[in-house]
Amino acid sequence: MPSYRVTLAVGALAPGATPDAVLPEAARLVAELTVVEAKDVQLLRGVPCAVVRFEAPSDEIAEAVASHAADGLAATAEVRSAAVTRRDGPRWTPVG
Repeated sequence: MPSYRVTLAVGALAPGATPDAVLPEAARLVAELTVVEAKDVQLLRGVPCAVVRFEAPSDEIAEAVASHAADGLAATAEVRSAAVTRRDGPRWTPVG
C-alpha cells in the first residue's frame, strides 16, 4: 500500500491548547481512518508543521484522510494549510 504524508502548517493555538498537543492530535485524527507510519514536527520556511505519514490505497483516500486531520485539528490549532504528498521511490510527489 502506498505511503502518504500530510503536512499541516500550524498557526495560533486554540484557547487552552498547548504546543505539545498538536502533533499527537494530528496523528490521532489520521489514525481514526488509517495506519499511521510516522509523525514529526518540522519548521518549513519559518512555519511550524505537524507531519503525519500514513498508508492509503489511493490519492483520493489520502486527500480525504488529510482533510479529516486538518478539519479536526482546527479545535486545537489554526491550520494555515494542508499539503498531501505520496512516496514515489526516493521522492515525495505532491497529490492534488
